[in-house]
Amino acid sequence: MLLAPLLLALAVHVDTSQKLGPMQQIWGFFGYDEPNYTYTANGSKLINELGGLAPDPVYIRAHFLLATGDAQPALKWGSTNAYTEDAAGNPVYNWTVIDRIFDTYLHAGARPFVEIGFMPEALSSHPEPYQHQWPKSNFTGWSYPPRDYNKWSALIYRWVEHCVQRYGAPEVQSWYWEVWNEPDIDYWHGTPEEYDKLYDYTVKAVKRALPAARVGGPATTGPGSQRSSGFLRQFLDHCDKTGAPLDFISFHAKGKPALVDGHVRMGLAQELSNVQNGVDIVRSFPKFAALPIILSEADPEGCAACSAQHYPQNAYRNGPLYASYTAAALDGILNIAARSRANIAGMLTWAFEFENQPYFAGFRELATNGIDKPILNLFRMLGMMQGERVKTENSLATANDHAISVLIWNYQPEDIPQPAEPLALDVVSRAPDRVLMHHYRIDAGHSNSYSAWLRMGSPQQPTPEQYAELEAAGQLQLLESPRWIRSNEGRIQVRFDLPANSVSLVQFSW
Repeated sequence: MLLAPLLLALAVHVDTSQKLGPMQQIWGFFGYDEPNYTYTANGSKLINELGGLAPDPVYIRAHFLLATGDAQPALKWGSTNAYTEDAAGNPVYNWTVIDRIFDTYLHAGARPFVEIGFMPEALSSHPEPYQHQWPKSNFTGWSYPPRDYNKWSALIYRWVEHCVQRYGAPEVQSWYWEVWNEPDIDYWHGTPEEYDKLYDYTVKAVKRALPAARVGGPATTGPGSQRSSGFLRQFLDHCDKTGAPLDFISFHAKGKPALVDGHVRMGLAQELSNVQNGVDIVRSFPKFAALPIILSEADPEGCAACSAQHYPQNAYRNGPLYASYTAAALDGILNIAARSRANIAGMLTWAFEFENQPYFAGFRELATNGIDKPILNLFRMLGMMQGERVKTENSLATANDHAISVLIWNYQPEDIPQPAEPLALDVVSRAPDRVLMHHYRIDAGHSNSYSAWLRMGSPQQPTPEQYAELEAAGQLQLLESPRWIRSNEGRIQVRFDLPANSVSLVQFSW
């Protein structure tokens, strides 16, 4: 028997007969500033969790892979000492630390999204001062062009050659190689033309070592400003006119949260506007219109290391709001791709973990001191959605021969107490008379280590028992026990309440 209509409900309709193509894992990209966190105990733990999110490998991007230093991590800093020179000025290559980073990714089943940067001290055209001290003097000697482009090219060639020898050509061919990061702002103390020159030397070196390698850029900031959009456009114009190899195009997209009357108001519209502007620029070049686009940073705002303790507009980061925002952003990006016929192949979340910081300090991170935050459970949900995307309203849905998955979120940009909304889920399918329903939830009481930590009294030195409880609270949880429900000639109807900024994954299987 079908349920009677429910008044004033949020309606979610799914029609599995209308297929939209494979569910691409565009969300399966992650990144962070501090590469030396990768192989710490908490970093390695998190990398292994990322590697287990989905059947296909996720990609991981890190800054400072070529920076000079002692490999000691700090906020917004890292180093590998991959390149130095002897007293005679001859190159000395050392891949030990980079190997340790990439080995950690690959052992976990993930893959490197290799950001080629930054400038080694011995190659920098302005080397002193070199290492910065966050948050002061952040863009120092590592952000300058090379004093010798041929030596830079040799470094990149030797690096790719080493990776091929260590991991094999088929593996390295599956990676992305991205030239630099945000060269339209202070990450690059050179002109746009000097960046184009850097790109040319870099891509030739990569392709000389591995012709089938995937190389791209320019990884600019969000194309909302004239400076950023102009840089992206001139780079594409350069590649168009010179024939420089370009396998993918990357740029960034960021939102803009604000503190309004004592609470956080998110800024999703700006992030989606960045995406649309960048897509429009790419598609204005017919030669590149079909190339993969990687949003190699796509986030609610721009500074992962800016904690909510000092930037109260970032207080969204610990709870479910971060997860519901990201679900809404993913949906918006997929809609832009469909509407613009753009090949958006990646949406990279710039968040990882921070060592030696207080619990739940409000950094943009996936875990705190080894405790998973609610945002990570959104990616666990997405990794469980297999098959083809199917037509739906107010949600994302996939289906295959034996299962249907529906991701539903109640994104509310104002972080204030709001009532739950009644929801009516209506699925049209070829399901048999009885299906097994699993309902996973992220909200104040489920899949939420932050709320569990608050209930404990916010301990900064949790006991072993408390830590174990927080670890469990950080995992993806069911809203209710799995149960068999009836369908009527393949039509499935379910009702439940959806709190503000909660996320549900409802799966039907048979």
